[in-house]
Amino acid sequence: MLLHDYFRSSAAYRVRIALNLKGLAYARHDVMLLENQQRSPEHLARNPQGFVPALEVDGKVLTQSLAIIDWLDARHPEPRLIPEDPDARAAALAQALVIGADVHPLNNLRVMRRLKAMGIEDTARDDWTRDWIAEGFAALEAMAGDARFLGGDAPGIADVFLVPQMFNARRFATPLDAYPKLVRADAAAQEIEAFAAAHPDRVAPK
Repeated sequence: MLLHDYFRSSAAYRVRIALNLKGLAYARHDVMLLENQQRSPEHLARNPQGFVPALEVDGKVLTQSLAIIDWLDARHPEPRLIPEDPDARAAALAQALVIGADVHPLNNLRVMRRLKAMGIEDTARDDWTRDWIAEGFAALEAMAGDARFLGGDAPGIADVFLVPQMFNARRFATPLDAYPKLVRADAAAQEIEAFAAAHPDRVAPK
């Protein structure tokens, strides 16, 4: 497996976590977003959206973090990250998509660049980022149960999405006191080497 990756990409961070949790060996290829390598003809041939992650495996290229993780669950089901039970699956995906569909897309690099091009200053862009994180985290906190992880006694797809977003929240100095369940789940996940090894600080280009 070859993961086309960027160390601070939330979506790529999710896939690194999933691969690590499943104990799968993979190589990484850095696609440097700040240098616009994602828009190179070579990368666009892999992923016409020009995004990371892209996972080369079995002669094909998989894109979109949730689709990649779903594929991994189907091909390498232990430990399972997306529940098989329809009710549990719907609940877990709803939690994950609070981040994956409603928070992260509003705060990614292309949106930040567009806001800058519109003349919006750094401080206002940072406020924008914190506002969307806070709105999503408030909803996710209300959806969370009382278990150690959002996924229950073991981490699941919601935790895989939460941890990278918590990293982003701290990067932008988002207050977290209002989200004790999310902070607890993130701390529990960081005790697991599969999560810790995927952290941007561990994979950043030297």
